[in-house]
Amino acid sequence: MAGFLGLLRDNPNYRYTWMGQVVSEIGDHFNNIAVFSLALQGTRSGLVVTGVMLARAIPAVMAGPIAGVLLDRADRKRVMICSDLVRAAIALAFLLTLRDREPWLLYLLSGLLMFASPFFTSGRSAILPSIANRDELHTANSLTQTTQWTTLTIGTVAAGLSVTHLGYETAFFLNAMSFLFSAWSISRLHPPRGSFRPESKSLTETEVVRPWHEYVEGLRYMKATPLILGIALLGIGWASGGGAAQILFSLFGELVFHRGAAGIGIIWGSAGAGLIAGGALGHWLGKWIGFAGYKRTIAICYLVHGATYVIFSQMPSFAGALVFIALSRAAVAVSSVLNFGKLLQHVSDEYRGRVFSTVESMVWSTMMVSMMAAGIASQHYSPRAIGAWSGVVSSFTAVYWTWAHFSGRLPEPERSGVEPEEVEVHGEPMV
Repeated sequence: MAGFLGLLRDNPNYRYTWMGQVVSEIGDHFNNIAVFSLALQGTRSGLVVTGVMLARAIPAVMAGPIAGVLLDRADRKRVMICSDLVRAAIALAFLLTLRDREPWLLYLLSGLLMFASPFFTSGRSAILPSIANRDELHTANSLTQTTQWTTLTIGTVAAGLSVTHLGYETAFFLNAMSFLFSAWSISRLHPPRGSFRPESKSLTETEVVRPWHEYVEGLRYMKATPLILGIALLGIGWASGGGAAQILFSLFGELVFHRGAAGIGIIWGSAGAGLIAGGALGHWLGKWIGFAGYKRTIAICYLVHGATYVIFSQMPSFAGALVFIALSRAAVAVSSVLNFGKLLQHVSDEYRGRVFSTVESMVWSTMMVSMMAAGIASQHYSPRAIGAWSGVVSSFTAVYWTWAHFSGRLPEPERSGVEPEEVEVHGEPMV
């Protein structure tokens, strides 16, 4: 905690980024809970929730390559501000869904909102090594992810209560205002080396017209580094069951435990609490375990995640379900902090936008398939049965990772300007 507070006190660039993150992500969850509750209110059908999630996933996948190339070409700060301003306008437009209750408008606006998001989220990842020095990077990574999960906990619970007592209008308005605050926060950043534009080779006329070649170059870079590719595949493994979870949280809150919007918010909030605890553990582990220990930890995390998710899906009591979903998400958080830290250590700045946006697109693509399967299955099987299978599928990720580890397919690559002992809070050596 002292390291987190010290980073916020001493690094104004990170402090403004963090402030914008806190407000905008809480606003995101106001939108999420309001949209899911609104979608289920009239139909009580898992297919409608699936439709909303697919409407978000498909544009996110489509935007990934575009965002990655743009973030590796242009000033990342300006791209992030534009993303925030566009999202603020779209968030306000959700007020129209209260007049026209047809699902198509929820689908359209959800899609537009998510298309604009990778330009900000991948940009924030890409600028992190630019606004945090080598001594601060590990702490900055851990705090960024822990903050994301803290806002999940606070935002979902607050959103559930807000929608229940204040209505959908308040939730959508606050979401729009949160994006404007984020844009202001990012505008306060002062790049330490002149700009947030990555150093790269000059673009030829062909490359300007055909940016797809740049994106493919980023894919080749990932393929040439087995660890980076392996981490991307871990995201696919998680999303194979995680996509279904996006549907199931709403179904469990509304249809299994019969607690309405507040129930959805509490389940998401419990998941967030687990993520916070896991993020703290991942931060501590990241300072002490070596590379082999890191790989073993990832395998254990995915086994724990899958097993506890299966138990969550079968718990008869609401309180018991909350405990096990928190444990499941704690395991996910440990792996996320450690994996993201490795990407920050090893990905070159000129490829950072493409790598982070590609990983995000791969996750959303897999989640899309998982959500479709869960939505269709919800018409024939109970949420509990779907949840059990989702946990089992996610656990298979541990099998793949363990095989790759012991067969020597995950060697430690050279670092891109960040040494192990430099990714520390106080400079202690890693062991």
